[in-house]
Amino acid sequence: MGFLRLIFFGFIGLSIIYGLLWLYSRSVRREKLEDAWDAEHPEGGDPEARDAYVEKGMKAYHASLRPKLLLLVYVVPAVVAAVVLIVMNWT
Repeated sequence: MGFLRLIFFGFIGLSIIYGLLWLYSRSVRREKLEDAWDAEHPEGGDPEARDAYVEKGMKAYHASLRPKLLLLVYVVPAVVAAVVLIVMNWT
C-alpha cells in the first residue's frame, strides 16, 4: 500500500513540477519572440503584426522538440527509482 501511495504522490509532485517548467519555458520563449520583434522594429510596428509574429513563433515552438523534452520530468525520476530498487535488491 505504501508503494501505491508513493506512486500517487510522486505523480502529483512531478505534475506540479512539469506544469511550472512548462509555464516558465513558454514565458521565456514568448519573451524572446517579443524581444526579436522589438529588435527588428525599433519604432514598435503594427501591434496586430507583432501579435501574429509571436503567435506564429509559439506555434513553431510547440511543434519543436523542446517542449516534448519536458516530459523527461516524468521519465528520469522513474528510471532512477527503478535502478535504485534493482541495485538495492541485487546486493
